[in-house]
Amino acid sequence: MKTQRSETVYMILAAIFISSLVACNLVFQKFFSFTPFSFLDFGSEAGTLWNRFANYRFEISVGLIPYPVTFLVTDLISELYGKRKANQVVTAGLVASFFVLFIVLIGDAATATSWSPVSDGVFSQVFGLTGAAVLASMMAYLLAQYIDIRIFHFWKKLTKGKMLWLRNNFSTIPSQLIDTASVLLLLCAFGAIDWDKFWILFWSGFAFKTSVALMDTPLFYLFTYLGRRYLGIEQEISD
Repeated sequence: MKTQRSETVYMILAAIFISSLVACNLVFQKFFSFTPFSFLDFGSEAGTLWNRFANYRFEISVGLIPYPVTFLVTDLISELYGKRKANQVVTAGLVASFFVLFIVLIGDAATATSWSPVSDGVFSQVFGLTGAAVLASMMAYLLAQYIDIRIFHFWKKLTKGKMLWLRNNFSTIPSQLIDTASVLLLLCAFGAIDWDKFWILFWSGFAFKTSVALMDTPLFYLFTYLGRRYLGIEQEISD
């Protein structure tokens, strides 16, 4: 029963990880802006620096919305199952992404019928840059995820399994910095994004990922607690 529960939880986490990763690469071409902290603007009395923070406008791809989930999931798998299982799901995500890319390329090459709701032009406009996006994303993804897992276990070993918040945040934030810079550099080099958009997308993307990483710390504590109880884990895995 314990083995069955362990396999079920691992498969669910892996499914969430892979679907989040694939979704990132499919929807990345839509960008939006929002000001999440505008409610903190208390007027001129609050000070210029505070108002700048409160009115900071994020300009990010919708592909970034599910991406922080992948780092939360790999941290959970690292905590509950160890480094080897975390590396396995990262590799599985890479294979899934390239398989989806292969399907998209076939779909793009196929000629639409006259009655098709989605024409060749629309399909190419939406998915035409998916190849460049996936290639750039996967190169950055591999680098960032493997670094995240290594840093996570470095902190876990250093703190002797204590201070969950430290290894959760101080593994994710550095790896997100590397991921954001790498993927934008590659997308600009491939011509998917104009170079003049690099810095605004970099700061917005990194700030968004960092904010989510900090906010999901309570979730990491909650899911780790529930996972240990459900799986009957008495000692933390650190392989």
